[in-house]
Amino acid sequence: MTQDASQEDGQQESFISHLVELRTRLLRAVGAVVVVFIILFIYPGASAIYDVLAQPMLASLPQGTRMIATGVITPFMVPVKVTMMAAFIVALPVVLYQAWAFVAPGLYKHEKRLALPLIISSTLLFIAGMAFCYFVVFRTVFHFIATFAPQSITPAPDIEAYLSFVMTMFMAFGITFEVPVAVVLLVRMGVVELSKLKSARGYVVVGAFIIAAVVTPPDVVSQFMLAVPLCLLYEIGLICARMVTPKPGAEDAPADGSLTERH
Repeated sequence: MTQDASQEDGQQESFISHLVELRTRLLRAVGAVVVVFIILFIYPGASAIYDVLAQPMLASLPQGTRMIATGVITPFMVPVKVTMMAAFIVALPVVLYQAWAFVAPGLYKHEKRLALPLIISSTLLFIAGMAFCYFVVFRTVFHFIATFAPQSITPAPDIEAYLSFVMTMFMAFGITFEVPVAVVLLVRMGVVELSKLKSARGYVVVGAFIIAAVVTPPDVVSQFMLAVPLCLLYEIGLICARMVTPKPGAEDAPADGSLTERH
């Protein structure tokens, strides 16, 4: 009973130490975002950051036309939300490093070799998806909508609705650009064989256009600009997946030779 009690106490201490470490990592990640937010809020300022985000829409509006704010505190809250989003993106490397530092001690050697490149590549791909959305999709879609609108209408988009639309599109394209990482993970972990993924190309194309129709606005341009990159990224994922194969069980040993340090 004494040995069982000591083992139970050891497990409780280990669990508490993990919670303390998790809290520390979370506080550091949140602190990094808050520090960057304060810096961006001071310079260049929340209004300037929102103006940059609104440029694709403003460029498609008639000259002299501005966006509107229907809420009482909307002119203040929307730029603050945009600044918080920008702060999170800037501080993302610190956030991911804290996540990596928390889980790394409990990973196997081959998992460590795989995890860090995946974290870096997934971050870069997500940012690339947002950049593609901002520089290509927004300008194309907004120009298409502006030319399609009747001459008797003067568009005056609400800034809160615009932010909601932008956030949805950023998430859609950011996640879409993660497709190569998902394909590599499925093959590398042995969940799905590469040959099966190749044979599923037809289903992927159909699924891509269905997803694009659900996520994007009801216009052909934005749906096409989401579905086509998704299909191309799937092919890129298949090419990258050829370079990785599931390793034999001989590698299934923790980095420190112990199983007790797995979180």
